[in-house]
Amino acid sequence: MTRILVDSSSDYGMKEIKEKNLEFVPIHITIGEKDYIDGVDFEKDEFYEILRSGSEFPKTSQPSPEAFVEIFEDAKAKGDSVICLLLSSALSGTFQSAVLAGSIVDYENIYLIDSLTATYPIKVLADHAIRRAREGMDPGNIAEELEELKSRVRLLAGLDTLEYLAKGGRLSKSAAAIGELANIKPIITLTKEGSVGVLGKCIGRNKAITQVFKHLTEIRLDPAFPLYTIYTYGTENCGKFEEKLTEHGYSIDGRLQVGATIGAHIGPDAFGVVFVAEPE
Repeated sequence: MTRILVDSSSDYGMKEIKEKNLEFVPIHITIGEKDYIDGVDFEKDEFYEILRSGSEFPKTSQPSPEAFVEIFEDAKAKGDSVICLLLSSALSGTFQSAVLAGSIVDYENIYLIDSLTATYPIKVLADHAIRRAREGMDPGNIAEELEELKSRVRLLAGLDTLEYLAKGGRLSKSAAAIGELANIKPIITLTKEGSVGVLGKCIGRNKAITQVFKHLTEIRLDPAFPLYTIYTYGTENCGKFEEKLTEHGYSIDGRLQVGATIGAHIGPDAFGVVFVAEPE
């Protein structure tokens, strides 16, 4: 059997994880004195309410190697293969924990994939792996497909505030303060190197929606894969963006809420889109 493993940055809900029989390793989040298990201890809206009300910025900690060892040992004992799709190594040490666990277990049928992305692009990759496994494809071949596909899964997003980029240390507090006064809305993506990249900055929400849409239209989409809209907390901006998409003939396969691991850095009222580009 081929098992597919994801960490909680993939933003699957627990119901979907059970329905799809995914292996799941959570990332831990500390807010003040309290520790939480991402994807388990709170609903996504609850997290954003905590984020908005608290002065303490959430801190994430990667899963321990032991969390992976337990799953890998069980797969080895049963002769199963494990394909691991993990949060970008440029954003977290989660992938390195899995690498260490793999060296401890020493089992050739473990396939570790540094997704070089986060949140719903990982879901797109994992859903593809599930389909291929059900079709009976060899796990090594699935892993090869995923390595090619991961460079084509894209995320574009418009942020409503600079506050959380500053709190997370990704922007200076002075730059954030100036940006907030000027009503600047950054447009971000996940780069090919797996880090957060700024595509541009706009003044006001409407221009941010227009700019995210413009970036989308510059890329040829692969129709074999879904297009999802995404949001953090509050759907007004996402709703306006969806209106623009449908006006121009885009088909939306779902609206998905970004969870704590990435949401902590981009804050409430962010919106965006996840899709797969055609091969170059």
